[in-house]
Amino acid sequence: MSTLRVTAEPLTVHTHPNADALELAQVGLYRAVVAKGAYRTGEFAVYIPEQAVLPAELIGELGLTGRLAGSKADRVKAVRLRGELSQGIVCRPAALSDVDLAHAAAEGTDFAQLLGITKWSPPIPTTMSGDVEAAPDLLPWVDIENLQRYPDIFTPGEPVVLTEKLHGTACLTTYVVEGARTHVSSKGFGAKSLALVEDPRNLYWRAIHSHDVPAVAARLAERLGATRVGIFGEVFGAGVQDLTYGADGRSELLGYAVFDVSAEIDGQVRWLDPAALLDGELPLVPRLYEGPYDLDAVLELATGRETFSGRTLHLREGVVIRPVTERYSPVVGGRAIAKAVSPAYLTRKGGTEYE
Repeated sequence: MSTLRVTAEPLTVHTHPNADALELAQVGLYRAVVAKGAYRTGEFAVYIPEQAVLPAELIGELGLTGRLAGSKADRVKAVRLRGELSQGIVCRPAALSDVDLAHAAAEGTDFAQLLGITKWSPPIPTTMSGDVEAAPDLLPWVDIENLQRYPDIFTPGEPVVLTEKLHGTACLTTYVVEGARTHVSSKGFGAKSLALVEDPRNLYWRAIHSHDVPAVAARLAERLGATRVGIFGEVFGAGVQDLTYGADGRSELLGYAVFDVSAEIDGQVRWLDPAALLDGELPLVPRLYEGPYDLDAVLELATGRETFSGRTLHLREGVVIRPVTERYSPVVGGRAIAKAVSPAYLTRKGGTEYE
């Protein structure tokens, strides 16, 4: 899940092809449906992204009472309005009426706290939860930003790798050489340096034991001369999320596929290529493309049908993009990695979004 920032942004306004009273305000590569004439190209407004939870006062001010997602109708979610995908909310809240939005955009000011906007936390089913313990040695995962919000993370022609993004729940495994200890965590607990106490009923522990992940991590640590190894995988199947890839999370046939690897070598944590290290050892997320970066090609590959099952059972969630050579991105202030999500996935009916 990407970080939540509510910022002022310059707008590009487009005609809505199916509605005379509506227009499309573009922020990055996102487009949000707005009332016609409310904004002009080059003007600045506040952009509230998907997964933001709004306070009741702001919802009422924006005229969105009863129109947002979630049991309390307070969460921003992608929708189609008159046939056009609308992602996020473009607005000028009264609380910011005296703010120079152009200056705020240049400064990168985050208005989330001032506006009372928080980030939505997915519910955690019982099988994904459990008792936790402090795990300071846990190697954490990173928040992946959306390419449509930050289209300049990659440069045209830069060598990149695209892997299929699977819809499940992220399982963080850290093997610590000293003491041959294994920590297992979820994305949410891992962000707090907490690990799940081993429990044979827990989904994550079941997944790593079914594929003997600790033993694979131990062998990898020896090969690399690492003091810690992190193996990050997606757990999926029926009973986990609505997209199953032909697996069953309630049985021994639960799905598991590695999407990233990190290792501490000579005191430095490095991100490594799972395909180069674990092919034949563990299931891997499908690699869809390796070659020069092209934005249009990436967005096209983000759509379509899943490939993991080999049977194109359902739609594809999206893709994850990273450079062939790991690097820092000044655009996001961290690791150069991004996701592009399928519009069909965002607007599907009956979808689940657990931790």
